[in-house]
Amino acid sequence: MEHFLFAFSLLLLLLLSTLHFPSSAFSPNIFYFLNCGSSSTITLLDSPSRHFVPDDTFLTSSSTSLPLTSSSSSSSSSSSIYDTARAFTTSASYNFKVTTQATYIVRLHFSPFPTQSPRNLYDARFNVSISDMFLLADFSAASTVVKEFLLRANANPLTLTFTTSTLAFVNAIEVFTAPPTLIDTATLTNVTASGTGSPVSQLPQQGLETLYRVNVGGPLVTPENDTLWRTWAPDDDNFLSGSLSFVNRTDTVKYGVDNPGRTREIAPESVYNTARTMAVTQDLIDSNPDFHFNLTWSFRVPPRETLFVRMHFCNFLFSDATLYFDVYVGQYSAYPDLQPGGMTDMTPAAAFYMDFAVVSDDSKLINVSLGRSRKSQPSNANALLNGLEIMKLGLTPQFNSKDENNHIPIKIVVPSVVGGVVLIVMSIAIFFFVSRRRRQRSKRAAKPKPSPPSSWSPYRRYAGNSAFSQSTKSSDRNTGSTSPRVNLHLLISLEEVLYATHDFSEKLIIGSGGFGKVYKGVLKDGREVAIKRGMRGSRQGYPEFQREIEILSKIRHRHLVSLIGYCEDRSEMILVYEYMEKGPLKNYLYGSPDLPCLSWKQRLEICIGAARGLHYLHTGYSHNIIHRDIKSTNILLGEGYLAKVADFGLSRVGPSIGETHVSTAVKGTFGYLDPEYFKVLKLTDKSDVYSFGVMLLEVLCARPVIDQELAGEQLNLTEWALICYRKGQLEKIIDPRLVGKINANSLRKFGETAEKCLADYGIDRPSIGDVLWNLEYALQLQETQLKREAFEDSGAVETQLPVNAVRRLPSNVALDVDDDDDEDDVEEVETESVTRTTDELQSSVTTSTTSSTAVFSQLINNDGR
Repeated sequence: MEHFLFAFSLLLLLLLSTLHFPSSAFSPNIFYFLNCGSSSTITLLDSPSRHFVPDDTFLTSSSTSLPLTSSSSSSSSSSSIYDTARAFTTSASYNFKVTTQATYIVRLHFSPFPTQSPRNLYDARFNVSISDMFLLADFSAASTVVKEFLLRANANPLTLTFTTSTLAFVNAIEVFTAPPTLIDTATLTNVTASGTGSPVSQLPQQGLETLYRVNVGGPLVTPENDTLWRTWAPDDDNFLSGSLSFVNRTDTVKYGVDNPGRTREIAPESVYNTARTMAVTQDLIDSNPDFHFNLTWSFRVPPRETLFVRMHFCNFLFSDATLYFDVYVGQYSAYPDLQPGGMTDMTPAAAFYMDFAVVSDDSKLINVSLGRSRKSQPSNANALLNGLEIMKLGLTPQFNSKDENNHIPIKIVVPSVVGGVVLIVMSIAIFFFVSRRRRQRSKRAAKPKPSPPSSWSPYRRYAGNSAFSQSTKSSDRNTGSTSPRVNLHLLISLEEVLYATHDFSEKLIIGSGGFGKVYKGVLKDGREVAIKRGMRGSRQGYPEFQREIEILSKIRHRHLVSLIGYCEDRSEMILVYEYMEKGPLKNYLYGSPDLPCLSWKQRLEICIGAARGLHYLHTGYSHNIIHRDIKSTNILLGEGYLAKVADFGLSRVGPSIGETHVSTAVKGTFGYLDPEYFKVLKLTDKSDVYSFGVMLLEVLCARPVIDQELAGEQLNLTEWALICYRKGQLEKIIDPRLVGKINANSLRKFGETAEKCLADYGIDRPSIGDVLWNLEYALQLQETQLKREAFEDSGAVETQLPVNAVRRLPSNVALDVDDDDDEDDVEEVETESVTRTTDELQSSVTTSTTSSTAVFSQLINNDGR
């Protein structure tokens, strides 16, 4: 009897194994579901259930926030996560413990609501990043919005950061591991005008943002009915053309046929059980056997972005052997003669998907179409689509990722290792030799430092947000300078700084920004100075401090700020500049009504001065310097409204000879950022040209770059000004105080110059030298009425008569402002500035000298980085 029961059980097990049962619900290894701003847990009865817990324990200790509660509670449990929110008025972060190199799904829920607090969530505008990836920029939500991202965790913990100058908020956060088969790089193919290209690799490393997820031919699929708690919207709003028939079946969908990665986590049965097809009738076949058809869906997408397009198929209607159709993505052929049966081993009702990558064009639309194949037979000429997903590809600055599967021949590896060992030994020997010599010099030069008053508390460099090595921390025990790469003749004692600022008196504060507070002071020799003191918790730290010293201590130019000195005593980070009595250009454009209005001539002269300073940065050395933060706040005005470029904390050395760009993480100020740099993380001097073009519009219109009090197209100054310029209506948006005071030809040349600076791609922008030439020409047009027709001076900005470059240093004199430990001494150089008269089109060179007036970088919080 026992043998019979065993045999029967074994037979039953074998029979059950042949049937297709739905797999168990997906259960992520690591998951976080946060009910933001709430003190209670909310359970959503999904499959499996999700428990949204209070978020306060995940906030970093430095984050300050305000929990908010809606005045009206939601009736359904799924909506209850939107009854509360966590609001921030400054930068704040969440930390999640994760496994590195794993792929995660991140969902952010936003749903503004009225509150009893004076904070209005509808006015919130902010940026969101996660570790080294930018997720949302200048984001706002007028209604319920869910933003979803797929990304690779490169660090533990995973840090989700909200930054704002006004208000930020979030209602709920989801972070959980994605199924390993969710994104299969082997199936993704580039689609171009010339056809399909090579596969795209390292998708999770690049990051994906979900734009659309559509259930073609079916109803709304809610998170309760999806394996990964996704929402699939109906396709009614996106379908364009075609004589359709709707198909809704309840057949059992077969997963994993011919590919074990085709699982229920890719898409649920409710998506594969519905489809759209052509309504082909027998009359149509009889009247025209060679008839053509087209099924098209259209979606609004950001222009010039690489898009990930996933199409879902499940053929339960037609013969697998005879069904063929063509697939189009964008305007290109993506897969001609697709045979669904060939993808699933001729198995009916078998689910499969196809992935494509395509770059969107300037129309801001992308179409996905199905058409008749040349292999189609009249009796079975049709097509079907079950689901569609569109994602934006590319969120991360990981350009140096190496393929772990690369195989290097041993013949190369062995000598490389031996050579590497030799280099390491030599480097260590040189390091000890240099260190010994430096210690000997330090002993000879050491002097006692004065102790600060007991009422004053210094801030350590390593207490801020910028990270640096442990060796730097240990050196904080000393009172001397710890920056080995800077000129010692610029060192100023802490005693001198305390004297100049009256022990950092609050009454002498004249500004603050990303680095710290700025004080006005008077040195013992009577010079007025601006003293910028690094503060604990500031957005900038020791790398920016060193970089600014290195740049300003080695260069001099009439239109660049001058550094008087610096102080590193007792772990301080203090920069001392000459004092610019009139302050930032921004104050004269908007925000300070008590200041006099700048005339058009004055504004042009200020722009010309700033362009000359920037031109020197780009051309004055064998390695050009890219500023990275050009804006009206960083153009300072001195006596006679002399303009100087300030704040070099974010500057970088440009590409070396033979290179076209520098690959680096995005830094700068939103609204001024070069879109090409923001998208692909490739920094060139044309990034400065774009920011300069934005500043030109500020000068013309006298309004903020992002004005949250304005709606629609007017919110962003760049977009609004370009629209008006292309309509020939630029005069409608100029500063009202200048109406009737600008020569029409001068205005047109100025607008034309700004428009060229704001080209989407750096290759289409002029050099700063060409910009300088055109601004000088605009000034000449303003000062003298040229007797010519309006069209005669409207040439392209890329003039064939370039500005003569300032003389270059010998190639062996380089300025290093990177974060490495290069300690080469660089000789201080007096530079030359360029002036030009329009009549002669010749350059005269005047030697600039170090001014004794004061310069400071007055940073306003609203314009912080």
